Amino acid sequence: MKIFGKSLSEYVSFEKGFLILILVVGFARLGLSLAGVPNPTAKFVSLTVLLLLGLVYYSVRVHTSGFGSYKQLLPVLALTVILANLIIVSGIVLGMATGKDNIFTAPEYSGGTNGKTWGHVAGHLVVMVVGPLILWGIGSLIMLLTKKLTGSQQTKTGTAGA
Repeated sequence: MKIFGKSLSEYVSFEKGFLILILVVGFARLGLSLAGVPNPTAKFVSLTVLLLLGLVYYSVRVHTSGFGSYKQLLPVLALTVILANLIIVSGIVLGMATGKDNIFTAPEYSGGTNGKTWGHVAGHLVVMVVGPLILWGIGSLIMLLTKKLTGSQQTKTGTAGA
């Protein structure tokens, strides 16, 4: 199956290191919370910050590496958002199963309400669809700037005096 001319394995290979980093950070955040580290401390292990850094990095890298353009940026960003939200959903479901809050279900991170609900899970499933589109819009602007900046620095080759 091809997505905008590339296979899923090509996308995963392109950002494998970053996807591993999302797994490490997401499960470290959950692990710290489950180990009793106070949430105000554990919150500094942030998936949101990581996703924003990835947004900027891949909005530049997709173009400068020759991997693709605007179309290819969408699946790249979607994979990061989906993976991060799957980790969050697993934390919410764990909280529902155990009846104990963790950093993903605590009221201060769940809109001030009980985060151990199927509605909260559904919200993150919606984010898996809407989030990449929002990030893609921002990333496309970053890519546009990247193309303008790198395009003006590239020298055009041709035949002199032809």
